[in-house]
Amino acid sequence: AGVALLHSPVSFDLTVTGLLGTLTAGGTVRLAAIDSPAARAGGRPAFLKVTPSHLPLLDAELSPTADLVIGGEALTGEQLAAWRAAHPDVAVINEYGPTEATVGCVAARIAPGEPVPAGPVPIGTPTWNTRSLLLDAALRPVPPGVVGELYVTGTQLARGYHDRPGLTAERFLPCPYGPPGARMYATGDLARWRADGTLDYLGRRDDQVKVRGMRIELGEVEAALLAHPDVRAAAAAVRTDGGEPTLVGYLVGPAHEDSVRAELARELPAHLVPAALVRLDALPLTPNGKLDRAALPAPAAAEPEQDSYVAPRTEGEGLVAEVYAEILQVEKVGALDDFFTLGGNSLRGMRAMARIRAEVDVDLPMRALFSSPVVADLAAQIEQRIAAELDGLSDTEVAALLAAEEGTN
Repeated sequence: AGVALLHSPVSFDLTVTGLLGTLTAGGTVRLAAIDSPAARAGGRPAFLKVTPSHLPLLDAELSPTADLVIGGEALTGEQLAAWRAAHPDVAVINEYGPTEATVGCVAARIAPGEPVPAGPVPIGTPTWNTRSLLLDAALRPVPPGVVGELYVTGTQLARGYHDRPGLTAERFLPCPYGPPGARMYATGDLARWRADGTLDYLGRRDDQVKVRGMRIELGEVEAALLAHPDVRAAAAAVRTDGGEPTLVGYLVGPAHEDSVRAELARELPAHLVPAALVRLDALPLTPNGKLDRAALPAPAAAEPEQDSYVAPRTEGEGLVAEVYAEILQVEKVGALDDFFTLGGNSLRGMRAMARIRAEVDVDLPMRALFSSPVVADLAAQIEQRIAAELDGLSDTEVAALLAAEEGTN
């Protein structure tokens, strides 16, 4: 059985697997905080259980030699990639299970050397003594590929919450898909059946948020952030510091914000692109090793620096600067100012692009703003598109346009 490193508080259900599983198998448990010297004493452990947020902390001395169990949060291939590349000979178990179902009740084993594609890593299939049900709001099963709430039933279910009969009745329900007397636990988690019969975990139901009427899956935004090669860790949150809901992305790593925003604009719908990106040295974690969303900082408010102001130099820059100033209610916008740094978001961006398209009558998609949010860069895109359209016109059409222009002067 070997040695297991137990680094989480005993009150955290992550402990159950590493403590009881190891002792039952005749192994040894090393008790030490993951960032303490004692965690490295005696060599690498054979077994370790962590959350995805712990992965950046696992150096060569902390990484297990046999099995790494990951649970507690949704896992993506992007989060696992760097650690997996350094330790291809270790099996990875992506485990799911709430405390109410005795922790581990669904699991997927990734064998040593088995490739891990990008995107959500499946949590696998239920353990032998449990069943997983994906149901809609009317408690009807959903087909493969459709998101539903995950319900767990089977012998691992707890009896309920101690001295809380109301909450027990709310979360532990009669199971209509089992024998008489069977119960099922409403996890509050969202999942989806894959065609191969395994489950994708998609996060908490209450992590599904809306910004200006648009439904946003924070996990989808975080996965897109992590897909950037220079982003080591990422998180997303909806904040209301400025009075209206704003999607904010947080990133750890050397990636430049402009590069990340341009990549997101290529991969995501406009409403899923964060209006602000905040660089952090590390993501804040709770004592249990999960992302501490409440500790994520508000993006810093920014105003154009007066000593770095560069006046618009072309008609295109003048137009874009004027539209930015009007939409964002900023007194003066220069050629080097960034739409999002000045307080822009996707809704304001749509209004700005509509104004610009009305003024220049050019086909300018919303993603142009995300890839080129600086006044001068967006103006250059507009000028390039106008030039391309003119190149496609015949001499007669050009003459007609010039005549019409002269007639309006």
